[in-house]
Amino acid sequence: MLRLILQILAWLRGGSLNLLTIAGVILIIWGILSPIGTVIWWLGQSAETLGIKKSPPGILPSNNGNLEARKSSPINCYIIFLPGVGDFSGNELTPGEEFFLKRLVKSHPQCVAVGDIFPYSASNKSLGGQRLLAPFWRFAEHAKSGPIAGDIFIKIRNLWRFAISLDYRYGFAYNQGIANVIIDRMNAQSPIAANPQKPLQVILIGTSGGAQVALGATRYLKEWLNAEITVVSVGGVFSGENGFAEADRIFHFRGTRDAIEDIGGIVFPTRWYWYATSPFNQARSQGRYAEAFSGPHKHDGDDGYFGENVAGNGKKYVDITLEKINQLPVWSEGAAKRED
Repeated sequence: MLRLILQILAWLRGGSLNLLTIAGVILIIWGILSPIGTVIWWLGQSAETLGIKKSPPGILPSNNGNLEARKSSPINCYIIFLPGVGDFSGNELTPGEEFFLKRLVKSHPQCVAVGDIFPYSASNKSLGGQRLLAPFWRFAEHAKSGPIAGDIFIKIRNLWRFAISLDYRYGFAYNQGIANVIIDRMNAQSPIAANPQKPLQVILIGTSGGAQVALGATRYLKEWLNAEITVVSVGGVFSGENGFAEADRIFHFRGTRDAIEDIGGIVFPTRWYWYATSPFNQARSQGRYAEAFSGPHKHDGDDGYFGENVAGNGKKYVDITLEKINQLPVWSEGAAKRED
């Protein structure tokens, strides 16, 4: 079996036409099968875990257990980072993304950063953790050179998960799964207060498809946590439906050289300005949504939002992004409510 897999992988390296052919086949297969994993995961969860019943999810803290640690923790702010569709796992941040999160926490010591979430799996399972297809995904992860980058398969696969987050049939299950993962990793990073006197600050920062997944999870995070939730899209591609009614604030940054970011505003009617009743336009008219240019960023790569190349102004692209996000009015308790 292993020999057969290796022969197939060798064939894939054979040229552009082979890669294009198999990419098209995978695109069709993933389009048909992508929801299955989410449905199977969902069927295996309890109603309480998923928040279908009135009681909160089981992973939320109770009044018992490690109470002193929860009371004494100075942390009242969680920065959740959700990467783009090119990621292989939840612990695969680029050097620029790691630098960005470390500097952000250094500037805001009341916050902790959560950067180990894979937004393209409802159970936070990396592609390498899928026993049957793990060899193929590892090949795709490492085959980034050549006529066509091998990681195109990872992007195709993750794009289908992005689509599930949007889907009216399966999105509710997928987005609840991601919200569960977010709370679990928040609690692992710093214990969540059982009964916080003030709402927590939860700041979801998503880039590319991660912005849509962040918005999809917002409804459930708002329901399950006593928190003010801010979504920051950094070159994000998203519809105008999920999350806009529940988020306290949404900020969207776009690079002047980012052509991918434009896709969301074109293909999703809920983003069109004349669709006045869409959640997106309602949030915009209420002053809860704002967008701005971040700088001369491309969508990704060394000139992207978290790139380490030096821009024309002498600053690294990631530093430009960091400056913009540091200027947002969300870094003090109750910021969203005071602005309303």
